[in-house]
Amino acid sequence: MDDSYVEDALADAQRAFEQGPGRKESGLDTDDDALLQLRKACRLLDAARFLRTQNGYYTVVIESSFIAIERSIHFYLLQATGMDSTEFVTHSDVYERGAETNLYSTTLGDQLLQLWRENRSKTYYRQAVGGEAQADAMLQLATDVHQYILDYLSVEHECICTRK
Repeated sequence: MDDSYVEDALADAQRAFEQGPGRKESGLDTDDDALLQLRKACRLLDAARFLRTQNGYYTVVIESSFIAIERSIHFYLLQATGMDSTEFVTHSDVYERGAETNLYSTTLGDQLLQLWRENRSKTYYRQAVGGEAQADAMLQLATDVHQYILDYLSVEHECICTRK
């Protein structure tokens, strides 16, 4: 892709990140790292719900749902356990630490991690294509995990989801 319009687009994207966000997304303009994760989960859930009303988009709904689950759990880890927001955590770390901090049982944490390992990679990295039943199930799971954490910490007032 040398000497092509892709290089120009790449340079534009790099400049955009170097210059900073400019006008920020409504609801995400917070200095609280934990709340930022919660509200990112809210936006991902809202986007998944919207796309689910469209014809198709199952793969995007599945992907957004997996990410919303992780952002919701990450919020809990930052809010309730004192985890440092600068600490790098992998996808699997998020699920494992949720169990370690008693947000849910080790068995449930293992099942969430197994779901992520076996199925997210199928729709993201491999040739599998997401379907309607999978999209619906993942969106419901993401919504339920999000709501569970809001209830567990009594912080529903911090949520910016448009539909709860």
